[in-house]
This record gives sequence, structure tokens and C-alpha cells, in this order.
Amino acid sequence: MIDEHLARSRAHRQNIHRYRRLLQTDITPLERCYIERRIVEEESALNVAGTNVRGIRADQSLPALQSK
Repeated sequence: MIDEHLARSRAHRQNIHRYRRLLQTDITPLERCYIERRIVEEESALNVAGTNVRGIRADQSLPALQSK
């Protein structure tokens, strides 16, 4: 169960990172508005996911999964 929450948190962080990179490109104002809205949604989902994992805050970096 914790692994699922960690995976969701990681996915939200990756999405936020990708959207922030997109904001640095040449995009239309409409696209910028959409991306900014998606960032807010992802940050909100990340905060909710962080409250579901006991002992791990949403703003805390999680260790990368190591291949076995």
C-alpha cells in the first residue's frame, strides 16, 4: 500500500517538473493558462497523497527506487 502511495507521489512530482519545463518554452497564452492550472492540480494531488502516507510529507524528497 505504501509503495502505491509513493509511486503516485513520484508521478505527481514528475508531472509538476514536466509542466514547469513546458512553461519555459515558447507557448501561447492559452497553453500557459492550461499548464499553470495543471500544475496547481498536480500540487494539490501531491499534498493529498502526502497526507495519506504516514511519516512522509509531500514536500519531502523520496529516495529513488533502486533496481534489484
